[in-house]
Amino acid sequence: MNHLPEPARVVQLPDGRHIYAETLPHPYTGPQIVHQHIHQAPPDRTVQRIALGSGVGAGAVAAGVYFGPLLIAALTAIAANLAFLAFLALVLGWCVHTVVKSVGSPDGTQAVKNVRKARRRR
Repeated sequence: MNHLPEPARVVQLPDGRHIYAETLPHPYTGPQIVHQHIHQAPPDRTVQRIALGSGVGAGAVAAGVYFGPLLIAALTAIAANLAFLAFLALVLGWCVHTVVKSVGSPDGTQAVKNVRKARRRR
């Protein structure tokens, strides 16, 4: 009983190279062409290159590389929070306006008409 694996079979390809038969693609049609699609551009390092060329230390450039995107992320989060708070204030103001308008009495309606008439007379 032999527990050793079978010796690998070497095959010569049409282009003259030798490979093991286990790595041979089943229908071998020649070298494969890989189509790589790039969906995001690499980060632009122009500012860092200019900084290094002007004598700024590598530590300052590294800090700019690290803290630059971090600062942008923090400012974006702050802007998103402020936008949400502005929207919330708008909705609450609309709610208060609607409630006051629907609960208003005839005296309030008459007061609004009097104020409008007084503004027109000026």
